[in-house]
Amino acid sequence: MIDRRAFLATLTGGLLAAPLAAAAQQAGKVPRVGILSFADSAQESVGGAFREGLRKLGYVEGQTIAIEYRLAEGKEERFPDLASELVHLKVDVIFATVAAAVRAAQHATKAIPIVTVVNDPVAAGFVASVARPGGNITGLSMMSPEVVGKQLELLRQVVPKISRVAVLANPTNPGSAPQLRQAEVVARALGMRLQPLEARSLSEIDSAFVAMTRERTDALLVLLDPRLARPAQRERIAELAARSRLPAIYALRLYVEAGGLMAYGADIFDLYRRCAMYVDRILKGAKPGDLPIEQPTKFELVINLKAATALGLTIPPSLLQRADEVIQ
Repeated sequence: MIDRRAFLATLTGGLLAAPLAAAAQQAGKVPRVGILSFADSAQESVGGAFREGLRKLGYVEGQTIAIEYRLAEGKEERFPDLASELVHLKVDVIFATVAAAVRAAQHATKAIPIVTVVNDPVAAGFVASVARPGGNITGLSMMSPEVVGKQLELLRQVVPKISRVAVLANPTNPGSAPQLRQAEVVARALGMRLQPLEARSLSEIDSAFVAMTRERTDALLVLLDPRLARPAQRERIAELAARSRLPAIYALRLYVEAGGLMAYGADIFDLYRRCAMYVDRILKGAKPGDLPIEQPTKFELVINLKAATALGLTIPPSLLQRADEVIQ
């Protein structure tokens, strides 16, 4: 049975709190940031890094800053409606975590500043240039020109005799094509042949691994992509790479934590923390179009020794010494 007094107290408290909260927002005392994310949960690790960045800058969620979460739960088609909701709420800044979210926010508003971290915001058409973004979008690039080449070089160090490398990419990601072009240049110099394979969903990942087996691929490179990095996808990729006995390298440590062999790329957690700095500067009056796009400054090499042992590989001691983290 419902406690009538408790119910009335809760109802009355809610009615009193609503106008107080509305008044605080109207007074503009607490800035509001909208997070437009591919995630399933506001607590997802990468989004947590952004909130950590805000805390380090002195913001206290619910007190000195309000955050409106709009999560697509892996469904890109939801972004337009979610972006419209944030615009209707008149948030001060939108933090869009993937290219599809940026595109939806870009179509929804030309006035509200948008901060993002994507593969290549210039190639995606979000900003005019790195130095002068223009418009209402700014943030960071996840790509550095030499990353994919270094990933192939690392594969060669671990497996010197590899000649055919499968490259798993999401064809709908505008950042995939420049990554693949870069990989092809380095592969030719290293005497490797690439086998580009497209995948977005779990079923397409399964089909890609069937093709790798059929073509007798020696190793695997997984390009940087938010859809392929979702929990279910990255776990399936790591699992199938192990089952197929394919040495694989990834752009994000999340794959190695899921059982993958090794990862080399920008520290995504560092990038998300740095996005908080952009939000802070905008809230203090900076115009997004005047804030240059920053490149990654912190890269990490993570190696999974357990996965290496299962594949019958010996990681060179020199590589282990260079690693930022070795998972036993």
